[in-house]
Amino acid sequence: MEELSRFDVAEYNGVLMVVVESELLPPDPAVVVIPLLADYPAVLKLNPEIRHNGKRLILATRLIAAVRRESLRRSGTVGDQGDRVTRAVDILMSGV
Repeated sequence: MEELSRFDVAEYNGVLMVVVESELLPPDPAVVVIPLLADYPAVLKLNPEIRHNGKRLILATRLIAAVRRESLRRSGTVGDQGDRVTRAVDILMSGV
């Protein structure tokens, strides 16, 4: 299994995804991720723009999912934008 940390970007079947699960949790074959999509209807703060490798992508927060770690290939990190990702997950869960 590839080591992945929170806010790492990984590719799954050609789609980039941000890891949102804490690395402090016990190991599991799956990890929670949110897709980064070029064309996704953005809702203010729920779907922030995330920059990765010179691309402007939208965090598709409502498409949060668990993916098997063995299916992911790490391609970088967006740790410098982690506050936006965390805020989006908070808005998804609390509605505000």
